[in-house]
Amino acid sequence: MDLTAEQTAIRETVREFAREEVRPVAAEADREERFPEDVWDALAELDLTGLTVPDRYGGVDVDRRTYVLVNEALAHGMLALATALSVHALATSCIAQFGTETQRQRWLPEMAEGRPVGAFALSEPDAGSNPAEMSTTATREGDTYVLDGTKQWITNGQRAGVYVVFARTDAGVTQFLVPGDPEGLRAGEPEQKMGLRASDTTSLELDDVEIPVENRLTEEGRGLSAALSILTGGRIGIAAQSVGLAQAALDETIEYVNEREQFGGPIGDIQSVRHTVAEMHARTEGARQATWNAAERADADHEVRTEASVAKYVASEAAVDVTADAVQLHGGYGYTTEFPVERFYRDAKVTTIYEGTSQIQKTVIARELLDDC
Repeated sequence: MDLTAEQTAIRETVREFAREEVRPVAAEADREERFPEDVWDALAELDLTGLTVPDRYGGVDVDRRTYVLVNEALAHGMLALATALSVHALATSCIAQFGTETQRQRWLPEMAEGRPVGAFALSEPDAGSNPAEMSTTATREGDTYVLDGTKQWITNGQRAGVYVVFARTDAGVTQFLVPGDPEGLRAGEPEQKMGLRASDTTSLELDDVEIPVENRLTEEGRGLSAALSILTGGRIGIAAQSVGLAQAALDETIEYVNEREQFGGPIGDIQSVRHTVAEMHARTEGARQATWNAAERADADHEVRTEASVAKYVASEAAVDVTADAVQLHGGYGYTTEFPVERFYRDAKVTTIYEGTSQIQKTVIARELLDDC
């Protein structure tokens, strides 16, 4: 991308932050399965928790290209942190795009400052890739709605102070703003995960949770289309995070193969190793170009559902391949926690799953190519 001076400055600021503040705590946070709240607060001081909040509500309301640059740089430091921020941004985006003026004034200024943390409650135990089959209900009783059901895979589940919850009404799926402490709302224990271990991922139980009618975000029945619209932008963000993770693995590998000696010299002199590094770079750069293309088209107000799916699919699969190659080229050391590539490898897999699996992305792409002709 041709970056403006402001975009270049933001990218360099976030890169420095990731290098100086994020990367040093990443391994410990992963090992202890603990989200680094002090780093989150430092993010807020940089105004990064207000990325998708309009400036009139205290945010910075960046364009999609800048959003991509921030996500890539943060994921280079720690994917769990970038994921937490992107889900917070999904929540603020919902409020900014679909909320009333009263809702925006009530929630966005504080969320732009980092607290309360936002969460996005769409998936359920039996409705992940097909959210239209959700079973959580919202029953209107006078001036209130009563929500009942179970949500699953909720990032920021225990940390959140406000949840954007999708539930079924008589008119169809609808989205609601649910504060973090009403009676009947309970976040489960954090999931024990292969990767992304510092991320707070839980279930969410809603047992006769009462919220006022004014906490409804959309007209009844319009929640699913709103969710899909928000997720299109979110997928570009996940693509950028995948690129950042792949780049981190590539950077670590280049440093390692230039220092590690076998057969009388650096293993970076071995042709098979050099070819693998070249392939890692090509995959990372191809993913970056697909992601930037989707971001630039979004900023130009084009419909980008397909481009977002292409970027998310290409970048997440590249992250898995590149991190696997990084572990392989590190040899036995790559399989230990002494080097960060093993964490990158574990983290990478989830990028092919959340916010739409690779199979769902291919379904979206194929629909554009074949069914809409």
